[in-house]
Amino acid sequence: MKQSRLMSLIEAIANVFVGYGVAVLTQILIFPTFGLHTTLAQNLKMGAIFTVVSIARSFALRRVFEAIRVRATKPPPMTGDGSVRRRLPYRRDFSGTAARDQTSIR
Repeated sequence: MKQSRLMSLIEAIANVFVGYGVAVLTQILIFPTFGLHTTLAQNLKMGAIFTVVSIARSFALRRVFEAIRVRATKPPPMTGDGSVRRRLPYRRDFSGTAARDQTSIR
């Protein structure tokens, strides 16, 4: 099943929206441990910046992996007459020894 670009974006936004609250809460709890004291408004603004970056990252990665999936399941190329073009075997495709029922051509 293929996921559309729109659904990829919606999934990325939903994922990051939930993570936004976790990120802000984590900042509020962790920053003081490192001597960083910020207001709630500053934490919300930082969380918003990280959220936008996260949405872009998540969307881009989703599209890359979707392109990889589509390329991996692509049907073989067709020739002008409608037949399937086969790739020729390369030297590495042969193990160097003939099968038992075959004679070597070397």
